[in-house]
Amino acid sequence: METPKSIVIIGAGIIGSTTAFYLSRHPSLGSAQVIILEASKSGAAQGASGKAGGLVAKWAYPNPLTRISFHEHVRLAEEFNGADRWGWRWVSVGEWEGRGAPRSNRRVGTAPEQTTSLQKKAGLSSPTTSVDRQAKGLPEDLSWVNANLTESFSLMAPPGDTAQVHPYLFTTSMLDLSVEYGVRLVRGRATTIERVEGKVSGVRYADSETGVESILSADCVILAAGAWCPTLLPDLPVTGTRAHSIVIRPPPNTPVDSVSPYVLFTSIRLPNSRRSVTPEIYPRPNPEIYVCGPGDTRVPLPQTVDDVQVDVRACDEIWEWVAETGVLESWALGEVSHRQACYLPIVSAGGGPIISAIPGTQGLVVATGHTCWGICNAPGTAKAVSELVLDGKIKCADLTALDLTRYL
Repeated sequence: METPKSIVIIGAGIIGSTTAFYLSRHPSLGSAQVIILEASKSGAAQGASGKAGGLVAKWAYPNPLTRISFHEHVRLAEEFNGADRWGWRWVSVGEWEGRGAPRSNRRVGTAPEQTTSLQKKAGLSSPTTSVDRQAKGLPEDLSWVNANLTESFSLMAPPGDTAQVHPYLFTTSMLDLSVEYGVRLVRGRATTIERVEGKVSGVRYADSETGVESILSADCVILAAGAWCPTLLPDLPVTGTRAHSIVIRPPPNTPVDSVSPYVLFTSIRLPNSRRSVTPEIYPRPNPEIYVCGPGDTRVPLPQTVDDVQVDVRACDEIWEWVAETGVLESWALGEVSHRQACYLPIVSAGGGPIISAIPGTQGLVVATGHTCWGICNAPGTAKAVSELVLDGKIKCADLTALDLTRYL
């Protein structure tokens, strides 16, 4: 791949924003212009990148990409004060099993049909650490979980293997740091990747506000639009899975350090039911609590991220699973501040993500299919893509298993 003079990144989610950051600081960028094109009227991180749990783990997958990504997360947090800027902190992660108890007259609902596991624990072969089973296995400082409803708890990874970020703040920080180095943000929905004689020549887009079409000239285009990538490259084996989540604001005057840093993968046996549900619970430093439910494919991918439909019933059920059942202690629970949904990009053939030049089109690169590990694996992806574009090959890790040719 020839060294480009004009680079357009499609998508200002976590993959596009971190790629812009790494390109802007690559020693071979020279005078090349980098433009990041974002379809949302509200700006960056309006999709999965702003509505994720923000887990960063050594045990994520695929392993070659995770190794470089985890190292880069630590480095970025140290260099740019990630603790204050995007909520970087070390966390413990555990599996919690227990039962729910009826807490109100509201019915604990049946989960919507056609749900699917997000497979976040697939990178772990088995729990690596056990803890003292006093208080039914709960660590002493995990006080925001109801001990009486706990049946078992075990740590999934040793200390230093798991951290977290606030996903929206991390994504927007990467974009802001890129802009400081000359990257330009354009608001518009990409409609066509222009080609001339087997090479990319630009991106046609519709302005997010006016709808007026324009063309951004480019000799390199990086497609990083998540689940929306196949709208521009229909042969990409990528689909979108919708995931709902809620953010619970703490009661007024809740001490910042009262909700200890434990991420929980739960299995909750619902009261008066044979069913169990498996929400994931992510406390944050502020100290709000993020909770996500299973994925679904009930609603097709809309035209843009601004058109994503939120199923309020699905969000209310997540609240009932963790709050109305009494699994989380009431002193940590204020009001639900966000009911939200996003689409995760899934490689339909399994595996992924896809980080690759596009065969047959010079200057076209794709980075998508990160499933639920987009935040975690973004820095490694961005480093790899910046090397592919500006050095002609990926040098930071052996990512041949993620090349698009493996799926064609």
